[in-house]
Amino acid sequence: MTTSSPHLDFDRCYRAIAGRDPRFDGQFYTAVATTGIYCRPSCPATTPKPQNVSFHVTAAAAQAAGYRACRRCLPDAVPGSPRWNVESDLAARAMRLIADGVVDRSGVAGLADGLGYSTRQLTRVLTAELGAGPLALARAHRATTARILITSSALPFSDIAFAAGFTSIRQFNDTIREVFARTPSELRAQRGPAPAAPSTGELSLRLALRGPYATGWVQWFLAAHAVAGLEHADGDRYARILSLPGGNGIASVDLGSVSDGYIRASLSLAAMSDLSTAVARLRHLLDLDADPTAVDEALAADPQLAPLVARTPGIRLFGCVDPAELLLRTMIGQQISIAAAATHQARLVAALGAEVDDPSGRLTHAFPTPASVAERGAEVLTGPRTRIAAILGVAAELAEGRLTLHAGMTRAEARTELLRLRGVGPWTADYVAMRLLADPDTLLASDLVVARGAERLGLDIARNRWSPWGSYVSLHLWNHSLTTDRRITP
Repeated sequence: MTTSSPHLDFDRCYRAIAGRDPRFDGQFYTAVATTGIYCRPSCPATTPKPQNVSFHVTAAAAQAAGYRACRRCLPDAVPGSPRWNVESDLAARAMRLIADGVVDRSGVAGLADGLGYSTRQLTRVLTAELGAGPLALARAHRATTARILITSSALPFSDIAFAAGFTSIRQFNDTIREVFARTPSELRAQRGPAPAAPSTGELSLRLALRGPYATGWVQWFLAAHAVAGLEHADGDRYARILSLPGGNGIASVDLGSVSDGYIRASLSLAAMSDLSTAVARLRHLLDLDADPTAVDEALAADPQLAPLVARTPGIRLFGCVDPAELLLRTMIGQQISIAAAATHQARLVAALGAEVDDPSGRLTHAFPTPASVAERGAEVLTGPRTRIAAILGVAAELAEGRLTLHAGMTRAEARTELLRLRGVGPWTADYVAMRLLADPDTLLASDLVVARGAERLGLDIARNRWSPWGSYVSLHLWNHSLTTDRRITP
């Protein structure tokens, strides 16, 4: 009767597994001493006795304690914990960067440096808070990526090992056996009919989510903000170019399967080692690790917001796939309409972005690098001179490394960095920080559309009374205002 983290309450966790409550999947893991396995909370197996159970906040903690993954409920095939976005402590920020592949690219030292801690301090805090250190957490992430590829693709195991971040086939084989109590070949044999072999660098995956998912809202947002050449949105389908460490890739998603608890995605990558990073960035963009039930229940308790929640349950907060792109696009779109912003951004993409080969012909160029914007942006950008100068200045800071934005920052750190920039005011800083960090508690009270929606409801937004869900209040008010103005079809 133990837990590996001070954030877990044994009795609450036990009630969740006794009720097989899927809302808790990904938020903690159940380890059973008599079987030596760990499960998701909704596992259909017989509920173990309390004295035989321990609860772990991460799969890595359960693995470090000597448990292997349940073959029946596949505890790694769940959405990520919403805690990593809700919280801003060191553990949560580290988990966001580990998911993005920082440990695989830069090692534990690079992770610690990005968070402003020594490797010893970081390891001590993560072990105390999450039950495992950064190496074990990254190892668990690799194991999950590998299992997905083993069971959903026909890729050779050597390619899967490299794509998942393993340094050798032996390390890959040993980890799969330790975590899943199966060899890679045995895992693949259990999947049923083999999928068709993909062309080089192309993969089809399923991205798990927690329902409900506001598909109509997501479709509108993606289509309204789509930049021609960089993105394409058509009904349930959305595609865009991703700028990844190993080169530019193409991602497409099909929102038509959300009722089944997942989104279909396909990826065409220049380097297979970018797979886990690409998946993490898609999940971040589409807010797939959110706990919409918790958000909806909290906001529906406010009588003025309840009708909005009932109209759009599971509203999502859009993250980003590249911090520099997010900041530059936001600055380009200041004080102009969404459509006008997309036009200006498309012109910049076509002129300065690297060409990308897309068989469909819809996607043509990646978003330009900060260096190219700093060097040649003046040739393309139009509008007030002060705004152009501010955009070029920020691009130069990004290109020269004087400005670094990443998901491991706190909200306060991100705002401080952004507000020191010429041309970045409180609204821009709040909006960028909200999407950069997938921060659920940014109330955009100064946003004109949000303010108009609040005024129509008679809602006072001078202070955030809905913490930690202020961002979702902003989105509901935005949606309400645009729907009332018939800019979004209900």
